[in-house]
Amino acid sequence: MLNTNITNFRKNIFGILEQTIKYNEPVNISTKLGNAVIISEEDYNGLMETLYLSSIPNMKEKLIDGMNTPLDECIPENEVEW
Repeated sequence: MLNTNITNFRKNIFGILEQTIKYNEPVNISTKLGNAVIISEEDYNGLMETLYLSSIPNMKEKLIDGMNTPLDECIPENEVEW
């Protein structure tokens, strides 16, 4: 995580935001009133999806079971009914 103060952030906003987007590196910006964190849209979407999946009862167990299932026991993708 990149740590910077608000003055430095203002001076380098374009470069810092590009770095955050390109490398998915969060930025912690410190101000007199407190701190703020900037993350890429990709990271944000990943966090939202994780929160959503975590809110579904028994989803954690289903995901762990799926990860532990050998590939030769899985259904081919073209046979999955959505």
